[in-house]
Amino acid sequence: MLKIGLATITAFVIASQAASADPKFERTLLRLAPSERLEQLCAYATMVNVRKDARKFRPDRAVANAVAQATTQGNTLKTTGGAFRSQGKWYAISFTCTATPDRLKVVSFDYKVGAEIPSAKWAGYGLWN
Repeated sequence: MLKIGLATITAFVIASQAASADPKFERTLLRLAPSERLEQLCAYATMVNVRKDARKFRPDRAVANAVAQATTQGNTLKTTGGAFRSQGKWYAISFTCTATPDRLKVVSFDYKVGAEIPSAKWAGYGLWN
């Protein structure tokens, strides 16, 4: 099993780099309730930033509450128990994601990538391949 050292990576995302980079994604966000919109926007920011900053990962899915429940305060979503999938494997991630009041753009995103999550734990966390 591949172990990833816990590295702190901070990224401040300019709005045009997050949701606005894909107008189709923004239209999809507009169809969601604000609470779901924040979670989906932050999942998208997770994939964009991990792909850009840690080039060995190619995330195609991200969830904020895989291992522990995420919390929302205002327009900020925080999790210490998130996960993202890259090349068929799931990895732990913690992040703080702050969005604009309409929850359509990320204004700051701070994250830490953790270890690979063993496939034997995926079902218990609601993860899939």
